[in-house]
Amino acid sequence: PDWRMALALAAAQIDALRAAQPAGWTLGLVYFTDAYAPHAQALLDELRQRWPGLAWAGCVGVGVCASGVEYIDEPALVLMQCDLLPQQFEVFSGARPMNRVDPFTALVHADASTPDIAELITEMSERTASGYLFGGLAASRAATVTVADGIWRGGLSGVAFSADVGLVSRVTQGCQPVGPTRRITRCDANVVAELDGVPALPLLLQDLQISDLADHRSAVPKLRATLAGLVDAADTALDRGGQFGADVRVRHLIGLDPGRQAVALADRVAPGMRLAFCGRDVQAARRDLVRICAEIRDEVESGTEAALVAAEAGAPAEPARRILGAVYISCAGRGGPHFGGPSAELKIVQHALGGGVDEVPLVGFFAGGEIARHHVYGYTGVLTVFTGSG
Repeated sequence: PDWRMALALAAAQIDALRAAQPAGWTLGLVYFTDAYAPHAQALLDELRQRWPGLAWAGCVGVGVCASGVEYIDEPALVLMQCDLLPQQFEVFSGARPMNRVDPFTALVHADASTPDIAELITEMSERTASGYLFGGLAASRAATVTVADGIWRGGLSGVAFSADVGLVSRVTQGCQPVGPTRRITRCDANVVAELDGVPALPLLLQDLQISDLADHRSAVPKLRATLAGLVDAADTALDRGGQFGADVRVRHLIGLDPGRQAVALADRVAPGMRLAFCGRDVQAARRDLVRICAEIRDEVESGTEAALVAAEAGAPAEPARRILGAVYISCAGRGGPHFGGPSAELKIVQHALGGGVDEVPLVGFFAGGEIARHHVYGYTGVLTVFTGSG
């Protein structure tokens, strides 16, 4: 319950690791649940006092995670310290814009209450060389705060990384389509009027096998459990045999318009975008989470294999790559309770990335929306690993 005790316990673990692995620790990540949000400034002051010289970034979440453990709806904090060169990263906020590092990518923490937050995230993406952001929207039932060498409310903050920081990132989906993908052919703001030239509402009822909208006892539970997956016109919605690809943003249905035979979504839409009605699916979410972990490991290990092949051919040997640490941002609607047991989601990640003596240090939080590339997602997880030699 007391943030000071939580910090002392975490600090003892950090200091033991620092003693065993001397390095030039320069960047700290801190995530804490909303029980500690009112004490954010005091927490940051204590972090600075314990470890002078570290830059700090992070935010509040309704839950936090460390390696294979989730702390949801309880007082908790998690810490990670990173060994990066000062020229490889820069902590930024609205009051402290980037001016030192040429950003290739960035870890972004955002306040969802900020007007035009989606536009700010797109603008931030355009400022990076890769166009790829990873992070999430801070989530709290108390004060919504982010940390970026200070305590901030509103806007974006986080850490920009230079191109020589090794990162591999993937998005995992938590929903599965219940009907085909269709193109939006007529719409107004957030109201979808037609899909493939056909009124949208009858198609929704068809996908859900609702024969009579007036039969509330049957129709309402199905409608409440239904979401909509959206992709831009140029993206591929269903690229893995009936499962959503990483480009899909899941949005809530917020209303039906029987008069216009239309469906309203919790996002603005445009003609040409594609839409598939969907529902949350635990088994699909588990499979997809295992898939992205395997993809990340394969990408890292393929670089190591390429280095060995080059060395055998007499080429200059490249250092073998391995995963040094990870950041995982998951939806507040996921976590162990959704996956079937305490810490079930993080145990999947821990097992897939490597456990035991090869356990990958990982921290993260449960967000009000997940950020990847220039999009805000829902019901997803964004797993990013730091790679390096050694």
